[in-house]
Amino acid sequence: MNIVIAGGTGFIGTALVESFIQSQHHVTLLSRSKHVQKHYLPSVVLKQWDGVTVGQWKDCINNSDAVINLSGELIAGKRWTANQKKNILESRINSTRVLVQAIKEAEQKPKVFVSASAVGYYGNVEQGEVTETHPKGNGFLADVCAVWESESQKATGFGVRVVNPRIGVVVANDGGALPKLLMPFKFGVGGWLGSGKQWFPWIHRYDVVNGMLFAMENEQINGAVNFAAPESVTMKQFCQQLGNVLRRPCWAPVPSSILKLALGEMSEMLLTGQNVVPAKLLDTGYRFHYPTLEHSLQSIFQEQ
Repeated sequence: MNIVIAGGTGFIGTALVESFIQSQHHVTLLSRSKHVQKHYLPSVVLKQWDGVTVGQWKDCINNSDAVINLSGELIAGKRWTANQKKNILESRINSTRVLVQAIKEAEQKPKVFVSASAVGYYGNVEQGEVTETHPKGNGFLADVCAVWESESQKATGFGVRVVNPRIGVVVANDGGALPKLLMPFKFGVGGWLGSGKQWFPWIHRYDVVNGMLFAMENEQINGAVNFAAPESVTMKQFCQQLGNVLRRPCWAPVPSSILKLALGEMSEMLLTGQNVVPAKLLDTGYRFHYPTLEHSLQSIFQEQ
């Protein structure tokens, strides 16, 4: 396939690009950086873009089979000041908007547009399973995800199938949330965050990558798709399992008040959650390579 990826240099994007290269797909990477191609030569074509305006890069959209959008300011990169919240929102809206515009202008349009979202769409759900039919929740992340998805769905007006992976907490050995959660355990003071009762919808990065490829190729899948492992755990259960795999104690929880003081509004990411069920993936036949947390964590630490 001819695949165009925007935001392909991050934690998920890098793994996605490498997987596509191994599968001998033709990849075009939209990037703000001029130095990315050195790593991927000669397997990837690099196109410069600013994520805001439609430029010469739009030519690669024509005759592409799929366009994947992972662009956006890091959610947990900085404290949520008013300016940072604006950057988080606008970086997603702008990049999605110009990709949709490029799709509109393409003579031969892609078959599918995969535009990322997050389980934050659901807000805090304390009880009950959360499938793709669950309504939007409250809070900053829910609002961002709703606008983000709405912008991408405009591509359906041009006959393009749109998929919005609502991605949970992605775990792997070289980035994401896991290294931050791991640090206290290394010093013997590991523990859960807040009450520990909040749901923690996790997914191994391998299943994010393969789940996206599955969704791209399966014409039955469209709209919101939950990307979370089928095994549901709470924050406390996740940290206890992490301690077991590391053979380190898990006894020093961080009080909610400390997190709120240190992180401000961003602490809601850690103190709330949802019992997310990947209903669409399971119903259409996707088989998770890492369906259980124990297997997932063991594989991660065996790789180190």
